[in-house]
Amino acid sequence: HFAMRAAALVVFPGGFGTMDELFELLTLRQTGKMTKPMPVVLYDSKFWKTTINFDNFVKTKLISAKDLDMFAFADTPEQTWEQLIKAGLYIPKD
Repeated sequence: HFAMRAAALVVFPGGFGTMDELFELLTLRQTGKMTKPMPVVLYDSKFWKTTINFDNFVKTKLISAKDLDMFAFADTPEQTWEQLIKAGLYIPKD
């Protein structure tokens, strides 16, 4: 429900609840049930890449390589902002 009003999602290291929310959003995007653009940035690439072996999902054909384009990694606030803009975050102008 939170994603209906969000313009983007930045996910910080966390436990089961964090993983649940992340994978719920990625599943909605993957299956086409969420059509609005929603940049997703995973903050602290070392954490994410050691906690979840995303490449193995592709290797074992559980997801396609294209699915990895649904999110990006960042390690600083500046990188996060750059990734959000690169992914198409829409910022309304007053």
